[in-house]
Amino acid sequence: MWKKVRPYIVSVAIALGVGALAAFLTRNSMDIYSEIVNPPLAPPGILFPIVWSVLYVLMGVSSANVYVNRNKDFRTAGSALTVYAVNLIMNFTWSIIFFGLRAFLGAFIWLVILLAVIITMIVFFRKISPLAAYLQVPYALWVTFAGYLNLAIWILN
Repeated sequence: MWKKVRPYIVSVAIALGVGALAAFLTRNSMDIYSEIVNPPLAPPGILFPIVWSVLYVLMGVSSANVYVNRNKDFRTAGSALTVYAVNLIMNFTWSIIFFGLRAFLGAFIWLVILLAVIITMIVFFRKISPLAAYLQVPYALWVTFAGYLNLAIWILN
């Protein structure tokens, strides 16, 4: 049983750890959300850590699912997990660009590239596990919404 569950626990811990590290490093800059002009449809700040926690769990479950099913196509699974790692690094870096540097336009451009990486990740995940791909759809949708917020914040501020 532990052998089946372990990849999921490790993968979720890695994803949540990346999110927690980004939050920790930008913790002194998070007040920016209350200081700037926010666009229509901007959710309350308290919603962000909740949504991101769920999304990081879904990322971890998806990547573990790809890892567990890697024997279906070892090469594609390796590529999928590499794209996933790039995704985590880019996701982490966006927080630094937006909150730490307050470079709103740069953060928006980074987010557009991140969305392309997420879509690529979904395509690779689907080849190994359709479930892993479908679990990333909320992430792609949220990053799209975050793109709207990011762009609007740049325009309004």
